[in-house]
Amino acid sequence: MSLGRARRRDLRLVPAAAGAWAAALLGAAHADAAAGAAVVVWVLCFGALALAVATPRARTVATVVVITCAGAAAALSHLSLAQAGRTTDHLAIDGGRALRVQATVTGKVEPSAGGLGFDAVAERIGIGPDEYPVSLPVTVRVAPGDVTGHGALAPGARIEVLGTAFPADPGERAVLVLQAGTGLTVLAAPQGALAAAAHLRQSLVASTSDLPPPGANLVPGLAVGDTSAVSEQLDAAMKTSSLSHLTAVSGANCALVVGIAFAAAALCGARRGIRVAVALVALAGFVVLVTPEPSVVRAAVMAGIAMLGVMLGRVGAGLSVLCLAVLVLLVGDPWLAGEMGFTLSAAATASLLLLAGPLADGISRWMPRPLALALSLPLAAQLVCGPLLIVLEPSVSLYGIAANLLVAPAAPIATIVGLAACMAAPFPLVQSGLAALAWVPAAWIAGTADTVSRLPAASVPWPEGGWGVVLLATVGAAIAVVCIARGATPLLRTVRAGSALMLALLLGVGAGGAALSSVLGPLTVPSRWTVAACDVGQADAVLVRSAGAIALIDTGPDRDALEGCLHRFGVDRVDLLVLTHFDADHIGGAEALAGRVDVVLHGPALKAGARATLRRLLDAGARLVAGTTDAAGQLGDARWRVLWPPTRSAAFASGNDASVVLEVVGGDVPSSLFLGDLSAAPQRALLASGELLSRYHAVKVAHHGSADQADELYRALRPAVAVVTVGADNEYGHPRAEILNLLANMGATIARTDRDGIVVLSTDERGVGVWRERAPPLWRGPLAKTGRGSSGQERDEPASRRRRATRTRAAPLRSSSAPPASGLTAFEPE
Repeated sequence: MSLGRARRRDLRLVPAAAGAWAAALLGAAHADAAAGAAVVVWVLCFGALALAVATPRARTVATVVVITCAGAAAALSHLSLAQAGRTTDHLAIDGGRALRVQATVTGKVEPSAGGLGFDAVAERIGIGPDEYPVSLPVTVRVAPGDVTGHGALAPGARIEVLGTAFPADPGERAVLVLQAGTGLTVLAAPQGALAAAAHLRQSLVASTSDLPPPGANLVPGLAVGDTSAVSEQLDAAMKTSSLSHLTAVSGANCALVVGIAFAAAALCGARRGIRVAVALVALAGFVVLVTPEPSVVRAAVMAGIAMLGVMLGRVGAGLSVLCLAVLVLLVGDPWLAGEMGFTLSAAATASLLLLAGPLADGISRWMPRPLALALSLPLAAQLVCGPLLIVLEPSVSLYGIAANLLVAPAAPIATIVGLAACMAAPFPLVQSGLAALAWVPAAWIAGTADTVSRLPAASVPWPEGGWGVVLLATVGAAIAVVCIARGATPLLRTVRAGSALMLALLLGVGAGGAALSSVLGPLTVPSRWTVAACDVGQADAVLVRSAGAIALIDTGPDRDALEGCLHRFGVDRVDLLVLTHFDADHIGGAEALAGRVDVVLHGPALKAGARATLRRLLDAGARLVAGTTDAAGQLGDARWRVLWPPTRSAAFASGNDASVVLEVVGGDVPSSLFLGDLSAAPQRALLASGELLSRYHAVKVAHHGSADQADELYRALRPAVAVVTVGADNEYGHPRAEILNLLANMGATIARTDRDGIVVLSTDERGVGVWRERAPPLWRGPLAKTGRGSSGQERDEPASRRRRATRTRAAPLRSSSAPPASGLTAFEPE
């Protein structure tokens, strides 16, 4: 019968937009082949044009082919012509040489986990005594503390970057990525209109600084897309609740600006042409004010085309306008095809144009039509954009649609009033009043985001990569079929029933998985655990428990992965957080612990990013303790002390070689040594310090099992269990065969998070118990030996028995600080 009400759509420009997009995406990724591809597509274009002229019956189809080929060929031609000016071969940049770069900022300066990032055009590059005039698009990354003249860093500013560079990935607009490791200086502030726009944005941020957070932090983002005041916690909550799009200026903002300007001109009695001109001028000013991000550019061009249609008296259908806007933009800037902001903006607009109406018709069978209309908008956007967002973050927000419904009335009010407050900068009293009014809906949005993000299973992990995208797209299609499909034909009933069955199965599996990762999580690991190595990829995150007190050594690179491990072990609060050093794979998840930590024991914090991490934890109530050799304390019934780095060490000032090395002994904790990321040189210095015990039950192998190890240290430690925290299929080749063979030949039981998943150690009268989340495969050779036979010769253990205890004589563990000199045994619990 039907899939909802019949709606006529003019789809003739869809192939043209899709063709230009595909050509721009592939051409940017393979720029060397763009010229040849352009010639081929131009030939096809003129061939189709000849066919259209010669064959009237095929004119419609041939015209579509002509437009499609012309758009694709134009995008490829642009890429080909631009390629000559994008080469860096004459600069001999190898990724490690110190550079001096003078550039002009062209993009929004945005905070990120690694500091600040923005686009710029490099005008001069200095390498040693040589200077090269260039005109290259670049991406700049810099820590906030390394910027001189931070207040003037905005689009239009001229800057000098001291640091290193490496080539950007193929397909990106930027040719180079500049890492301002030595510093960034603002040479000249923005001028003219860009200076005025920067002043207006800064004035709005300042006008909200005295208002209560977090609503105050959100006002500039909702009004002009300025997220500089948004905290990491609020940003995470907005993403978890699927509300982050509200601070990304896009079509809704442009439509409000154009509509208000057009209506104001109409109220003044202006003719149609003048009304359109006023709307276009307001739109251009708004684009300058918020900076031309991909989503803003798409929306602005679309609005401009629509205004042109109004002036000519030919108001086009929304889909045709969207396709024409995409086509024009990709011909003018082919690199937009690979930018996620542009892709999400176009996809969200298309979903509202194509899917929202049929969804509203379908779900109105089950609820009042006004509610169905309101629900259809976020549902359509979620179904279409969700698979794309998996590329950025492999998780799905369960309550995103409900959150968007709750904030729908508040968002446009906050945007309009906030924008008015921004434009009222010359009148401080008026600006303050308007900012206070905008705070009310902004506070509602921030409160909704915070509340929704704290709900159980607010963000559900999803498979990564292409399969994850395809799976979520399939789920979205099934939801659309269930909501839209109507009729009594056997085929339609079968498709709808199959979709409903798939969704029910997925819901059951998802609910079970969510329960296992939260409420039932502690039931899936040994209850008597004392040491647990979380599986967080190529990173460290190790829990230690004694008498109910919890220590966490490093946080891994990702908040969600750490949260999953903490839920699994029922850990809500951490008594002692150890940040061995400040590489991202050791502190990336620290934001998840703000307000949940009592003491932070940390390595040298010499860089601005490290100090910022500690400041956030301190502001959330933690007490900071420097991790040097004079630090020691109690963890439940166990005792901990720092064995490395030495106090005021000049040889090992920071980084891997200044990692905090922690020893934990006593109580029910097996005597353990956690070596951070030490390399061989500091390992030898640690051995020579005379601070080590004669033997340890468990050792966390340094630096994910890299080859840079001091063999003599491990021979002295003689661990019963060696835990290697390492990511599967990592690019570094960790763990290296050298350290694995050394440990195996010493008789240590090796547990690896890449193959074993979570690794748990526990103790009883038999020795140290090793529990593995995943049963390891049967490996031949020295690394496959897991036990000794009665003759003392190593033997291969059958897979069926790999998780059983190794029956060898074991001396009971002692709670004293000195472990037994012999008889240490690792067993695997049944």
